[in-house]
Amino acid sequence: MTQSIENHANLDDDTLKEIYKTMWTIRYFDEKVDQFFAKGMIHGTTHLAVGQEATAAGSGAVLKKTDWITATHRGHGHTIAKGTDVKPMMAELFGRQTGTNKGKGGSMHIAELENGNLGANAIVGGGYAIATGAALTSKMRNEGKVALAYAGDGSTNEGSFHESLNLASIWDLPVVFFIENNLYGMSGPFVEMTNVPRVSDRSASYGIPGVTIDGNDIIEVINATYDAVERARRGEGPTLIEALTYRWKGHSKSDAKKYRTKEEEKEWKTNRDPIKMAKKRFIDAGVFTEEEADELQNSARQSIEEAVKFAEESPITDVSELYTDVYSD
Repeated sequence: MTQSIENHANLDDDTLKEIYKTMWTIRYFDEKVDQFFAKGMIHGTTHLAVGQEATAAGSGAVLKKTDWITATHRGHGHTIAKGTDVKPMMAELFGRQTGTNKGKGGSMHIAELENGNLGANAIVGGGYAIATGAALTSKMRNEGKVALAYAGDGSTNEGSFHESLNLASIWDLPVVFFIENNLYGMSGPFVEMTNVPRVSDRSASYGIPGVTIDGNDIIEVINATYDAVERARRGEGPTLIEALTYRWKGHSKSDAKKYRTKEEEKEWKTNRDPIKMAKKRFIDAGVFTEEEADELQNSARQSIEEAVKFAEESPITDVSELYTDVYSD
């Protein structure tokens, strides 16, 4: 096995190729969903993570299938990186019986327990306590599982953030709090929402490690997440990771993005595109060639086209299913 790029998780070139493909899969999935919402083919709302592909792909790559995640309302990438098939994911958004939640959850509520995904959450900061609880279960049962809670910068002003970090700290729980700081909350910059310059600064209040990383640098994401996950697995407690990134789209489909400039958006898209950065780094290091990169990209695109076909051909969930799966048997 060839390892052209040193990384803390000792991922070889074949694994890095798969991660690169995952980044493209995440982008194509969200771009396709964006198109369908614009055409009125998918209902409800959606929150896209175009431009943030490295945070999900890099962190997901170092988790075991048995580890847990809680995703956010902007959680398609988290779910894909954890290993959920894009076909039932797409079917879920189309409201089809073959969806991950039989078409009854939609974009913000995709879950797959058998793959370690405790679910996306429409409530801002809603995943913190769930992941902390899962970590407590793992510790009490001595299961060796780690829980990773994805969250956005806006959620770090919620009470659930502070309560969960405090509890996880005093009980040394195997949980990683992974904050995707895309610089903006729903309609305003992070710097106007808090008086600490970095989310990671808040870790000191709870006596746990905190680190701020370039969330668009795939290797930096892999390294930081691996270190935190392994620390948790050794029984040394939680870590707070702040990954600086940038969402290309609005907060949701109804966001006109009037709170930021076109020049800023162009800078991030031109010079800070995580997929473009990964491609250059991988080619320079000899992980793959230009032709192999194109093949991986095309394979990702094809997987999304197949997912769309699968969703469109799947039966719509019948109204008689409305009250099933509401309570556990």
